[in-house]
Amino acid sequence: MKIFTAAQIRACDAYTIKAGAISSFDLMERAAGRCMAWIRENLPKDALFVVLCGTGNNGGDGLAIARMLHQKGYGVKAFLLQFSNILSPDCSENFRRLDAIDPELVSTVAPDTFITDIPRHIIIIDALLGTGLNRPVEGWLAEFIKHVNLLPNRKIAVDIPSGLPSDVINDHDAPVLKVSDTLSFQFYKRTFLHPESGVFAGNIHIMDIGLDKTFINATGTLYKTIDQTDIATLYRPRNPFTHKGDYGKVLLTGGSYGKMGAITLCAKAALRAGAGLVTALVPGCGYAILQTAVPEVMCVTSGTDYIEKIEGFEQYITIGIGPGMGTADSTGHALAAFLDQYKEPVVLDADALNLIARHPELLVKLPKGSVITPHPREFSRLFGENANSMIQLDHARIQAMRYNINIVLKGHHTAVVTSEGECWYNRTGNAGMAKGGSGDVLTGIITGFLAQGYKPAEAAMMGVYMHGLAGDIAAAQLSQEALMASDLIDHIGNAFLTLSRKE
Repeated sequence: MKIFTAAQIRACDAYTIKAGAISSFDLMERAAGRCMAWIRENLPKDALFVVLCGTGNNGGDGLAIARMLHQKGYGVKAFLLQFSNILSPDCSENFRRLDAIDPELVSTVAPDTFITDIPRHIIIIDALLGTGLNRPVEGWLAEFIKHVNLLPNRKIAVDIPSGLPSDVINDHDAPVLKVSDTLSFQFYKRTFLHPESGVFAGNIHIMDIGLDKTFINATGTLYKTIDQTDIATLYRPRNPFTHKGDYGKVLLTGGSYGKMGAITLCAKAALRAGAGLVTALVPGCGYAILQTAVPEVMCVTSGTDYIEKIEGFEQYITIGIGPGMGTADSTGHALAAFLDQYKEPVVLDADALNLIARHPELLVKLPKGSVITPHPREFSRLFGENANSMIQLDHARIQAMRYNINIVLKGHHTAVVTSEGECWYNRTGNAGMAKGGSGDVLTGIITGFLAQGYKPAEAAMMGVYMHGLAGDIAAAQLSQEALMASDLIDHIGNAFLTLSRKE
């Protein structure tokens, strides 16, 4: 799914109105109707509502929703905050219509006053400010938002939580109304997908309001979400007339004294992802561990407690390096020598990235098309600090294009940044995966897909999606709290079955 800026969304609205020969009021009715349908499907029939409305089109949406709630028999009261003396035309019309039904259904709130004594069982619908916000909220409205945030009531935002911009992350102390659910029109907003801002939006529900598909398809954006349809398009079901050699020979390099679990998880994940043959290059101390834990994986050794040489890689289709490898000087020399010789795309994670951060001259030696999988701190060590996660992700786009690599920036919504500068946010996965070893599993999965002939960016997208999907399936059975990295591996098969059924 494409992610549009606030300006692009406004242009899409305008194009839809013109191409569809409808009025802006009709489009607002359509949007309010979608919200109303969600409310009827997801909230109790005896629910009571307070709708907080602004003076712009977001307020018009709220007033329309209040009217529809009343017409369907819900108890509702709308409040129009007079933070501007001018109402948008559609907001004004919706105020007139609601007032004409019953003046008791809507009241105005004068500046510097607040709404108090809202019983906690009443649901608050936030329709104060929409996507047009381009600066932090100030003054009375800022204090009003802070006041509402202190109320224990459930809160639902129309399109976007008030005070939250669509395209940038505000300073941490900027007032934003925090909600449990956001009913977003047609598109995700980028701020929904970053931890500093997404925490305010709660659960995101995309409301298809019928914006013009011609405009959407023709309008370019570098930001998208990875959806099931994208993965189904990439997915390559197995041909029955194949053998293990058709699915790639993988060499996974990692492990060190005390850290053999990481490379063990990585190797097992590569097999679960579909790689035909997997060999692990580990230090001698890990030989028995690897051979015992994953008998399906072949094993070669280098060094005693740390890897000292990376050799024999010519016979492998795909190589993944880093999990549990450590940062000993001898290992760093081995990695540098390898990068001097190897020219095919490689997957690098964990200690491989930490070694490169210590020796940044190695960045220019990364083979074109390689995939690196840093978490935010590892990215900062590689490329420097950034003010927030959105700026960091845009910085990742610059670095991916600069070095002609693909960057998997891990997080709640892990982003795949391609060497062409595209950014794909992943939406599978959950907080139960925030445990040691999860990243090692992801490295194995991506390497396994790369070995099977997926292009590097495709392998990264398939990897993060299936990794997250396995985590969601596992959490549904085990709970997020009990989830372990090995559970992700155990549920990769269920993730494939889920994908096959949907596909």
